[in-house]
Amino acid sequence: MTDDNKHLMDEEHQYFAKGSRIKYFDIVIESGQGAILTDADGNQYIDLLSSASSTNTGHSHPKVVKEIQEQASKLIQYTPAYFANEPEVKLAKRLAEIAPIDGPAKVTWGNSGSDANDAIIKYARAYTGRQYIVSFTGAYHGSTYGSITTSGVSLNMTRKIGPLLPGVVKVPFPSPWYRHAGESEDAFIDRMFEAFKLPFDTYLPADETALIEIEAIQGDGGFAKVPERYLNQVAEFAHANGILLAVDEVNQGMGRTGKMWSIDHFPEVTPDLIAVGKSIASGLPLSAVVGRKEVIDALDAPGNVYTTAGNPVTTAAANATLDVIEEEHLVQRSHDLGLVAEKYFQSLAKQFDFIGDVRLYGLNGGIDIVDPKTGKADGLAATKLIYRIFELGALMITVRGNILRFQPPLVITEDELTSGLEIIKHAMEDLKNGKIKESAALKGIGW
Repeated sequence: MTDDNKHLMDEEHQYFAKGSRIKYFDIVIESGQGAILTDADGNQYIDLLSSASSTNTGHSHPKVVKEIQEQASKLIQYTPAYFANEPEVKLAKRLAEIAPIDGPAKVTWGNSGSDANDAIIKYARAYTGRQYIVSFTGAYHGSTYGSITTSGVSLNMTRKIGPLLPGVVKVPFPSPWYRHAGESEDAFIDRMFEAFKLPFDTYLPADETALIEIEAIQGDGGFAKVPERYLNQVAEFAHANGILLAVDEVNQGMGRTGKMWSIDHFPEVTPDLIAVGKSIASGLPLSAVVGRKEVIDALDAPGNVYTTAGNPVTTAAANATLDVIEEEHLVQRSHDLGLVAEKYFQSLAKQFDFIGDVRLYGLNGGIDIVDPKTGKADGLAATKLIYRIFELGALMITVRGNILRFQPPLVITEDELTSGLEIIKHAMEDLKNGKIKESAALKGIGW
């Protein structure tokens, strides 16, 4: 790190809250174009993170920038809590039409995925007249009080801030690392579904439960896809008991998984509500809940209004984002390049015995780093890898301590993707050959 990065980081350290950033690398991002980022010292990096999957259309896409600039020159803000604006009206119709909801759908705005997931709780309780909410271990739904309560991915999301939202019950997510050695997939699904039903059989009245919320593919929880039969059974249980089913699409939606929505991987499941955020406006602060008309109509104003939610600039950016996804065929591109990346990672798994598993769904997935002798998670090795990848010119982080997070922008060129993958291979070769040493820079990295 040279002077500008260091100066800015030292200055920020005096004033910025430590609870507001997960530590990875001490750099200051100055600019970005497509899949390439530049820091304050002029160093360039291939972005393999997409700002936590919030820039699926890449950085500063010309069409998105143009729409932002043109809208800002006309009207930056007037609160949609009181009056409509043209980009917001257009976007509401588009989202309602493309959402994976059966029948007429309606939209409500927010500023982040966190408040979208809070809103889902509100609408579910308002519509059903019931109080209990069910979510899953390993979930990441956000940092507002409702969404942090339904999350289950880090102890630091609950330390020191209780009591959390009452009426929330968590059940085990069927992550692959909970599967017993030699256990068949059917036996695993049966066992995990019994664990799901246990609260309902013992202390949680199904007829007092408003909502079950799930990530069809957990992101921060480790890039684990729900077994299809398991989710089918959960959805069937929910609907049989008058419980709403919500899918959090904040991380995994907008083409990220090689389909427009992660729930599209499950043809038998139709949610009542979805949360959308992050990439909906190419990273500008906008989120939405899309749900069945009768569910959204259950809550009256001002039950879910925010001064800036759905403002003219962010909704203009979102309309441009949807245009880019359609015109540049980014959903298909994610699918196709995801297969290229998956093949490459599978070849690496044959070369490096510290790769425990590879899970890719489009340009999106996790690579488990393990101790070859025990097969257990190896967080230190994963941290060494991402730091070496950073030194070699790409940005990648970990989730769950030992899982490499792979989420490049969907506009990444094939040459950039190849270069990024080769950087990862280089880092893995250095790890295998003992060339990455422990240092103070590696301490405290990650969740």
